[in-house]
Amino acid sequence: MSKKLMSVFALALLAATPATAAPFCTGGDWGSGGIRISGGIRIGTIDSDDRHEINLMRLRRIGVDATRAEEWNGCIRAFVRQPGGGEIMQFFDPNTLEQVY
Repeated sequence: MSKKLMSVFALALLAATPATAAPFCTGGDWGSGGIRISGGIRIGTIDSDDRHEINLMRLRRIGVDATRAEEWNGCIRAFVRQPGGGEIMQFFDPNTLEQVY
């Protein structure tokens, strides 16, 4: 097999390989704005910075050593400190706070 043909075959094989899928979550219940209390009463509004801070506090409460959290692809994307130093990105379901892989 010639080198050119092998190169074309290798590129075709690489292009046919599926990419690693990004985590996807169904999303939390932030769409309506404000906090809902039974009976449909709404108090104030919550902007994206507030949601990020609330999600960060929720993750810290369950023991995730996150430095920041944001909404991404329906998930909570958190940057989590590692014991040996540095941070890694982890994804969590906004409803259950289970880690999404």
